[in-house]
Amino acid sequence: MTGLRVTSLTTSYGRGNRVLDGLDLTVPAGELAAVLGPSGCGKTTLLRVVAGFLTPDAGEVTIDGRTVTGPGTQIAPERRGVGIVAQEGALFPHMTVARNVAFGLIGVDRAERRARTGAMLELVGLDGYGERMPHELSGGQQQRVALARALAPRPSLVLLDEPFNALDSALRAGLRSDVRTALRAAGATALLVTHDQEEALSSADLVAVVRDGRVAQCATPHELYTRPVDPWVASFVGEAVELPASVDGDHALTPLGRIPLAPSPAERQGARTGTVVLRPEQLVLTPDGTGPRAVVTEIRFHGHDAVVLLTTPELPTPVTARIQGPLTARPGTETGIRVTGTATFHPAA
Repeated sequence: MTGLRVTSLTTSYGRGNRVLDGLDLTVPAGELAAVLGPSGCGKTTLLRVVAGFLTPDAGEVTIDGRTVTGPGTQIAPERRGVGIVAQEGALFPHMTVARNVAFGLIGVDRAERRARTGAMLELVGLDGYGERMPHELSGGQQQRVALARALAPRPSLVLLDEPFNALDSALRAGLRSDVRTALRAAGATALLVTHDQEEALSSADLVAVVRDGRVAQCATPHELYTRPVDPWVASFVGEAVELPASVDGDHALTPLGRIPLAPSPAERQGARTGTVVLRPEQLVLTPDGTGPRAVVTEIRFHGHDAVVLLTTPELPTPVTARIQGPLTARPGTETGIRVTGTATFHPAA
């Protein structure tokens, strides 16, 4: 069953300023999809259209099979069955935590409202916090309350608008996991808008990369990272090593040697030259000098790993290798390079 379907969505701000340009997106029921893209690509506009805060120029939005936006149809936001978690929680400061959570439970008797509120607070790990005021909570706790409030009315869809943006990095990682667990426990379909690639890849079932008002690629995090649809998507989602290449059967001939290609017959059909994309962790340094030669120009240490910048006579720009474990290379030293795994091939335009 489809939780959210967006079809041919087009939206403009003013004359000639098109933000969404025929965007299509499908999210299966019960799954979390992250919308990722550069500033100005249309992420927030998409969220506003789905929520009902903005009427598009064209296109259709259906939630659980019900059309909420389309030709001749524009269902009001409060009638869409959509819960929203904003960037900074947006809790009512004059209400207790329990009253905030119960705010959307309209037409429910007192006993059921109390039970549902308690269940939602327990779900987000805040059992016993009901009588506290929002200012008595940390930023992470406030976001948990906002999620509980969004889930309390049993919405068909939950929209999360960069909900971890205002939190420090250590708190963000833990809260992401907790929010994902709560959404799964509630069986909610959710759409997360973010500019953080790590956040999208680590928490979502699907990631939709938006470029110029359209979805450039929508796939599982693993597929998106290992099989990017083009070099732009590859470089936007993580670091990428791009090499000029010519096709030789199931391999590519590159400045770093002959590299096996991932299966992509439709993309390679008839193409002889283009670009292959690797990830930095696929480049292995060989101190014994086997493989193409390169000079180490810079090392960026990150604790759990290190990024090594390498120059080689065959390439006009440096390439990067991500190294784990003992690092024997030093800036100015020469090393060999070995490529592991497969590369994705993209024909020349």
